[in-house]
Amino acid sequence: MEGKDFKRFPGLRSKLYTIVFGTETPAGKLFDVVLLWAIVGSILVVTFESVKELNDRFEIAFAVFEWVFTILFSIEYLLRIFILKKPLKYVFSFLGIIDFLALVPTYLSLFVTGGAYLVVIRAIRLLRIFRILKLSRYLSEAQMLGNALVASKYKLFVFIGTVLSVVLIVGTLMYVIEGAENGFTSIPRSIYWCIVTITTVGYGDIAPHTILGQILASVLMLMGYAIIAVPTGIVTGELVRENTRKATIKLRSCHSCNTEIDDPKAKFCHECGSKLP
Repeated sequence: MEGKDFKRFPGLRSKLYTIVFGTETPAGKLFDVVLLWAIVGSILVVTFESVKELNDRFEIAFAVFEWVFTILFSIEYLLRIFILKKPLKYVFSFLGIIDFLALVPTYLSLFVTGGAYLVVIRAIRLLRIFRILKLSRYLSEAQMLGNALVASKYKLFVFIGTVLSVVLIVGTLMYVIEGAENGFTSIPRSIYWCIVTITTVGYGDIAPHTILGQILASVLMLMGYAIIAVPTGIVTGELVRENTRKATIKLRSCHSCNTEIDDPKAKFCHECGSKLP
């Protein structure tokens, strides 16, 4: 099997590699299924733990489940470091950082104590929600969506720049037209109104009162419907292009981070540095 280096503990590391990075064997499939359910379970624990009534009643149960999930994720994290030829590539990769963030909050909460640090503890423990990003390793569709977003980033930047220009211009005009007596006390507040209006949210906390201001607001509302559709079309077009590319090119997947590689000559993953099959 390519993509591994088993000079030390060859038998053990070979078996672990098959289980952790392979899905062709029953053990590999079982490992992935257990890990998926652990991720979902840990997210549910974090969510329900934030409900005061549930936390007061099941505080001990939540703590037990949290440590079970943390220990399980710790074992997985250490196994990946132990197996890979270049563990530092994995540690500092996107998925490696996510895996680390899934572990560190529970351990840090052991050392941060005292009433004055309750807010810090809560912030640290809420970082556990990053475990949901661990799911991306098992979803090829997430990889496709990520590729489409990366491919359309320049178009999206141009689109966002255009929207910001429109918002700045219209916000300045509304500040001049309406003035402080109608709630438009500054250009930033007028820009806030433009953003709320152009996204069709419409809180209603600020509204134009003059005829000219209402006309300008009506034009901005109509523009909002067209503006919302633009990024959807950009990303959809890239998704179609990405799907067509996958259908015409036989892609390889990295065993370490599940990144799809479209370069047939590549020998190592550009994300984590692992050797490709």
